[in-house]
Amino acid sequence: MSQHITGNMETMTRSAILAFVLACSAVLAGPVTAAEEKKDAKGDVGQYVDLRTVGLPIVSKGELVNYVFVYIRINLTSASNVSKLREMEPFFRDALIRSAHRQSFALASDFGKIDAPRLSASLMRDAVAIAGPGQIRSVVVTSQVSRRRVITAPT
Repeated sequence: MSQHITGNMETMTRSAILAFVLACSAVLAGPVTAAEEKKDAKGDVGQYVDLRTVGLPIVSKGELVNYVFVYIRINLTSASNVSKLREMEPFFRDALIRSAHRQSFALASDFGKIDAPRLSASLMRDAVAIAGPGQIRSVVVTSQVSRRRVITAPT
């Protein structure tokens, strides 16, 4: 009988040690997992609205000579309601397209590029009108790609 009790004690001791190790690993892994989740969530949330790619016409002397595809980020103030303004992305994009059809943003020296500061200033005015005052911090052209490789303006 004593052998049965001793064997039972060893099994109980092993079970207790295993339970202790599992509990410790769960406790130690818990905060790490929570920290990783917080870090991932923080990386996804930003104070900006990225516009979907927009193809802007490049017009010279009344003729369409090229399209430049632009990637634009509208940076918001810290007081902005990000989710509300992200829902307004189609309105920002529409304002950009309408503005680009009223005036060409092409560089005078290169029909493969747009004048980014001029485009940013124009969209900034429209974005403030759409979102309201105190919501928009800046407008940045993050990238531009010409439909054609090299197009220079005639001299």
